[in-house]
Amino acid sequence: MTSYTLRNASPAKTRADAVVVGIVKTAKGLAPAQGAEEIGTAYGRKLRPLLSSLGFAGKVGEVVKVPTNDTVNTPLLILVGLGDEADVTPAVVRRAAGAAVRVVSNAASLAIALPAQTPELLRAVAEGARLGAYTFTEFKRDSAPSTPGVAEVVVLSSIARQNEAIDAFAAAELVADAVNSTRRWVNLPANELNPPSFADAVREAHAELTKGKGAPSIGLEIWDEERLAADGCGGILGVGGGSTTPPRLVKLTWSPEGATTHLALVGKGITYDTGGYTIKPAGSMTTMKEDMAGAATVINTLFLVAKLGLPVKLTAWAPMAENMVSGHAMRPGDVLSIHGGTTVEVSNTDAEGRLILADALVMAANEKPDAIVDIATLTGAMVVALGDKLAGVLGSDEVVAALKSASETAGEGLWPMPIPEEMYERVHSSKVADLAQHDWVRWGGGLYAAAFLREFTDGVPWGHLDIAGPAFNTGGPYGHQPSGGTGFGLTTLLEFVRAHAAQ
Repeated sequence: MTSYTLRNASPAKTRADAVVVGIVKTAKGLAPAQGAEEIGTAYGRKLRPLLSSLGFAGKVGEVVKVPTNDTVNTPLLILVGLGDEADVTPAVVRRAAGAAVRVVSNAASLAIALPAQTPELLRAVAEGARLGAYTFTEFKRDSAPSTPGVAEVVVLSSIARQNEAIDAFAAAELVADAVNSTRRWVNLPANELNPPSFADAVREAHAELTKGKGAPSIGLEIWDEERLAADGCGGILGVGGGSTTPPRLVKLTWSPEGATTHLALVGKGITYDTGGYTIKPAGSMTTMKEDMAGAATVINTLFLVAKLGLPVKLTAWAPMAENMVSGHAMRPGDVLSIHGGTTVEVSNTDAEGRLILADALVMAANEKPDAIVDIATLTGAMVVALGDKLAGVLGSDEVVAALKSASETAGEGLWPMPIPEEMYERVHSSKVADLAQHDWVRWGGGLYAAAFLREFTDGVPWGHLDIAGPAFNTGGPYGHQPSGGTGFGLTTLLEFVRAHAAQ
C-alpha cells in the first residue's frame, strides 16, 4: 500500500529515490516549471543541452528519466512536459502527474515537485499521482509487480502548511478513491458483476460508509424484479428479461440538513450487452462489461458528495440489467410500458440503455428535483461523431452550460451536441405505441437517443452525458488514464454538484 504525504521541501535536497519535476516551453526555450526552480539552479546551463540531447520537446505528458550523477541528492530525475508556460492548468498538471508516476520502477520513495502553488493545482497533482498509479490485477495469478512498488509518494508544495492546501490534499484522496472504485466496477467481468451482485456490492459499500459515529446518513433502496413489476418498470424488466440474472434498480439519497437544492443523477447499468436479438458482432461484444459505467459513476459520485459533506440534496438512480438472448428476451416489435404508463415500441434490442434509463428518469422526475443529469455509455453514434476521448452533452441549455463549465474544471472533455426539432417527429413516429425506441435511420443516432430520453424528464431541467467513447480505454494508458475503465464523468458530476453547493 502506497502512502501519500504533503510536504514543503526542496526537490533538489530531498532524499527520495526519484523526483518528478515539470518542464515548460517559454519564449527562451525549455525551462523548469514552478516548483522545480532549485533543480534548474542545480543544473544551471547544462539543463537545456541535456534536454536537447534527449530529444525532449516539453509536450504535455511527455516523460523522460535522467540519472542525476549527484547533481542533486536524488539519484533519479523524472522530467515531465507541461506544454506552454502560460497554459499550465490543473488539467495539464493532473495528466502530467499520472504519466510521470506510471514510469517509476524500483523506487521505494518518490517526490513530486510539479506546480502546486495553489490549492487547485495541488489537488490536481495529488489526484493525478493516485489515478496514474491505478492498475487492475484482481484476476492475475501473480499480481505482484516484477519490481518493488513505490511505498511513499511525497507531494512537494510551497503552501503545504496552509489549511487550504491540507484540505485540498485530503479531498484529492477521496476523489481519486471514488474514481478508482468506479474503474474497478467497470473492469470486473460480467460473470463477477451482474445486476444482483452489483446491487449487493452497492449495499456493502453503503454499509461500510455509513457505519460508526459521525458517518454520513445515506438512504438506500433496491428494487428486485417483483418490486419492479409492481411499479410498472417495463423498460428495465424488458431489457433484463432475457438473462438468468434478474434486473435491479438502486436508489441512493444524500439529504443533508439545510440543503435547499435537489439534484438527481441517473446512470445506465447494463452489466453486459450482447445486443439481444439485434445481436452485436462478436468483436463488438468483447468490452461490453463496460456498459454499466454510468451506474458506477453516479453511485460513487453520491458516496463522494456525502464524504465531502456538500450541502446539496442528491439522489442517484442506477437501473441494472443484463441484455441477453433467450426465450424470455424482448423481441423487435415488442411494446413495453415504462413506469408512469408511456408505451414504447422496440425495434432494436441493442438500443437497450435508453429503455432502462426511461424508467429511472420518470422516477427521478417525479420527485421534482431542480435538475436531472443522466450519464450512459449510450450510442456508438456519439463515438463516431466525437471519438474516444470526448463525451457528448445534450439537454436543457442551462444544464448543458453548467456541465460544460464543470467539465473544464474537472479536466474532462465534453462537447455540446444539439437535439434538432426533427428528432421529436422521429421519436413519435411509432404507429402502435406512444414512442418509437429506434427508427433505423443511420444519421444522428446519438441525438435521437437524447430526444427519446427527454420524453421522460417531465420538463425538469435536464442534461445527458453520452460517455460511450471515453468510459473505457481499449488502448494503452495515457496521462492519468489507465487501460480499461477510466472513471470518466465522475469528476465532472462532482464539480457540477460543487457549483450548486456554492450557490
